[in-house]
Amino acid sequence: MSDAEDREQGGNAAYGHKPFKRSRSHFADRITADGRDGWPVEAGRYRLVVSRACPWASRSLVSRRLLGLESALSLAVADPVQDDRSWRFTLDEGGKDPVLGIGYLSEAYDARERGYPGGVSVPAIVDVPTRALVTNDYQQITLDLATEWTVLHRPGAPDLYPEPLRDEIDTVMDGIYRDVNNGVYRAGFAAGQGEYEAAYVDVFRRLDLVSERLAGQRYLVGDTITEADIRLFTTLVRFDAVYHGHFKCNRSKLAEDPVLWAYARDLFQTPGFGDTVDFDHIKRHYYRVQTGINPTGIVPLGPDLSGWRSPHHREQLGGRPFGDGTPPGPVPAGEEVPAQGRP
Repeated sequence: MSDAEDREQGGNAAYGHKPFKRSRSHFADRITADGRDGWPVEAGRYRLVVSRACPWASRSLVSRRLLGLESALSLAVADPVQDDRSWRFTLDEGGKDPVLGIGYLSEAYDARERGYPGGVSVPAIVDVPTRALVTNDYQQITLDLATEWTVLHRPGAPDLYPEPLRDEIDTVMDGIYRDVNNGVYRAGFAAGQGEYEAAYVDVFRRLDLVSERLAGQRYLVGDTITEADIRLFTTLVRFDAVYHGHFKCNRSKLAEDPVLWAYARDLFQTPGFGDTVDFDHIKRHYYRVQTGINPTGIVPLGPDLSGWRSPHHREQLGGRPFGDGTPPGPVPAGEEVPAQGRP
């Protein structure tokens, strides 16, 4: 989720008044094992900047936890309610990130490219020594964490992008991205009835297909958690809280689809997924920032979140969540989701 989208739309108040178009990542350098783009994998050199409100950033949070990269790639969490200068570090003492020493993520963008005309998006990886942005390529970041950062993975880290399954994973992810991950935004930010209805149809057509696929298998591809599950989860976990009402994707709630609801709960209760989710940040961002859709800025009290902890029984389908690996350890001190954000 980016300020680039905000600026292209004409500000937060313009959401819902102009056709929605997702920005492409402008800074697409990659951090790789061989450092071919000038950014070699190196423990402690980079800082991952996220908002827990943003589904695209949440992918990187889940991947980082599952792979055990917490000590190698430090974490900065932005305030879910950004101002005109972009994502801000007002959750930190003194209003500045304690590692980068900046108050706004835009400062890292400026350090990389002065006068960059686009917006400021998360997730972003920043080079700590120079305080300059390395990449904001949300599609590639998690794939590289899984495949290029292997030397820094924890013992027992799962293979989230197994080579024999990559073609199938890519195909599944393509449909989910187009119709679900991005589809809810096309519906929510639609400027006209026809545009909204087309997006709405795409969202639920794809969700129905995914539900059919998951009725007989625990995970989307193969019998272990992969990148495809991470990408679907970050939209599903926000569905009833914001997309059903705020984005008018209201044919049915996630909790009304027995298969998808059980699948989402299964992942939520898996270490590395639910322990990265902050429902307080999610709701405050969508309902307070996107004033073109919700001009009053009122944040709803619901929905009831207690169901996220209820039994899902998906283990009856078999599957091995971490393959030959093991679950991640406890959430590092200082990275826990506050009580108000948890079910």
